[in-house]
Formats: sequence, C-alpha cells, structure tokens
Amino acid sequence: MLIAVTRPEEDAGPLTAKLAAMGHAVVMAPLLAIRPREEISIPALKWQALAVTSANGIRALPRGHGLTQFRTLTVGPQSMKAAEAAGFAAEAHGGDVNGLAAFIRAELDPKAGPILYLSGAETAGDLAAQLAAAGFDCRRVVLYDAVPAETLGAAGQALRAGRIDAVLLYSPRSARIWRGLVEQEGLTAGAARVAHLCLSRNVAAALPEGWNSAVSASPDEAAILRLLEQSGRTL
Repeated sequence: MLIAVTRPEEDAGPLTAKLAAMGHAVVMAPLLAIRPREEISIPALKWQALAVTSANGIRALPRGHGLTQFRTLTVGPQSMKAAEAAGFAAEAHGGDVNGLAAFIRAELDPKAGPILYLSGAETAGDLAAQLAAAGFDCRRVVLYDAVPAETLGAAGQALRAGRIDAVLLYSPRSARIWRGLVEQEGLTAGAARVAHLCLSRNVAAALPEGWNSAVSASPDEAAILRLLEQSGRTL
C-alpha cells in the first residue's frame, strides 16, 4: 500500500522505516514544520520533574539548559527516546496528555516542588491547567512553533492520481490541516475514499462526516500500525 505520512520531517524517519519493513511505500506529507524559538528563558528552579509531550520539546531546548539532572516524564516512546538521546533519564507514561496528567496526579506530590512543562505553542491538551487544578505548581515554557504546510506537495499529486491507500493522522490539528489542504486543492472526493487512520477519537472528529476513518485502540504508534495492518486486509 502507499501510505501518506503526515508527521513533521523531524519525526518521520523511524516511522517510514517501520512502514518500509512492513512492505509499504511512503509518500511524505509533512503537515507541520517545527521552528525552535530563540532566546528561551527557563527558570533556574529545583524542579520536581519535567513533563514533555512531544519529542520536539526536547529537540528545541537551548544549549546549556542544565535540565538533565531532573526526573523527566514523557508522553510516549518517541518523546522518551528523544529525551534519552539528549542525555535525560526519561520515563514514558500515559500515551497522551491526559494520560500523563493522570500519572503525575497519582504518583507525584504537589508539595514536592514545581513541574516544568516543555511544549510547543499549540498543544493537543492543556497539561498545565490539569496539573494546576490538582494543586501542582506547573510552569509551561514554549520552546517552538509548529507552522502549518501550505500545500500537500507530492502527496497531493498521489491523491489526485488515486494512488494513496491510507493516511496516518496523529493530532486534531494535523487532521484539520490535512482536511483544509485537501479542500483547497480540490481533492475532497478522492480523499473521502482513502483510509484515514487516526490516533484518537479527537483526531477523527476533525475530519468531515462520511470520510473513511478509523481510530487506533490506544494513542500510540504501535496501535496505529496494528490498525494499518487490519485495514490493509480490507482495502
């Protein structure tokens, strides 16, 4: 099958390798470009833990940040691997923002010190608000912007030719961008027939009614790849 990979270029490498190992071809359709911010200021506090909901939250850290000494809680395997590669002793919990917030509420003590939340400008959920409601002192530092694509590029050409079998969508924002670009390029009818494999129900909800979509059993890459295997048997 030909699979459209919509992740930013920084995140797409391991996924495309897995798809190739499964026997699939890939067309790149990065819907977001990661732009690290300059002159980031991180308070020099004794953090109880760092919370990271994206691998880009680690990659965008400025040099000399001095944060590797603190416990680091990531949202899943990909962000954990990025943190480990950067020298952090990282753990993965929850699978998404809500799951990570639930883990922190259950396992950490609001009185044990502040939480540093490393994030992009736009997030799928409000981790800081959830932790604040539970009594935590959570300080959010925005490290990067995720800039939306202006065209579908090669993926648009493949979609126009009826060659794309499935699209992998990982966030409600990326689903909205995909939908908008499909409509902008006049490809709505063709896109409606393609299998849109979504990481969560919130992702699927960003697509138009009537589009072919399915939701993975859990919000992680292994689950969405299992869903791809299941979908491949019916395509």
